[in-house]
Amino acid sequence: MFVVLAYDCSSQKRVRKALCISRKYLLQVQYSVFEGDITRTKFNEMINEFSRILDYNQDKLIVYKFDSTKYTKRLAFGFYRGVDGYII
Repeated sequence: MFVVLAYDCSSQKRVRKALCISRKYLLQVQYSVFEGDITRTKFNEMINEFSRILDYNQDKLIVYKFDSTKYTKRLAFGFYRGVDGYII
């Protein structure tokens, strides 16, 4: 599946932990926005890791899941922080 993930944490400590978790599974495209292909097993692992570090009364995690990218098109304008493509 393809996912787009964004987080907003109120604590710098949790921001660093969320960044490490996100980089472990996905590609960074902005400061707290990530995207990439991921298996369901790895996706579940990632969500479990987030559930252990986030305070859901103060922090937010948003994930968009796509079973296929067949009907999607990615447009980016301005400064691009991430990787332009995947390296094989």
